[in-house]
Amino acid sequence: MSTRGNKRTIQGVVVSNKMDKTVVVMTERLIKHPKFHKYVKQQKKYKAHDEVNGCNIGDKVLIMESRPLSKEKRWTIREILKRAK
Repeated sequence: MSTRGNKRTIQGVVVSNKMDKTVVVMTERLIKHPKFHKYVKQQKKYKAHDEVNGCNIGDKVLIMESRPLSKEKRWTIREILKRAK
């Protein structure tokens, strides 16, 4: 059985779960500034599909790229890595 390309995965923290079957995941990465040559944190938010509404705010999750599920949703929750306290 062949796979249809490699799907990207990203780790992040759930910052909102107020929508039905959707969570907002914030990710951070380090970018080297072109002029000052120091590393700067860059944050981005992704809307991800959560079929069972199992994620809570503060959970560390792994999201995987998927087909477009709505206007802004292109990611799905693959697994919950760490639950929030």
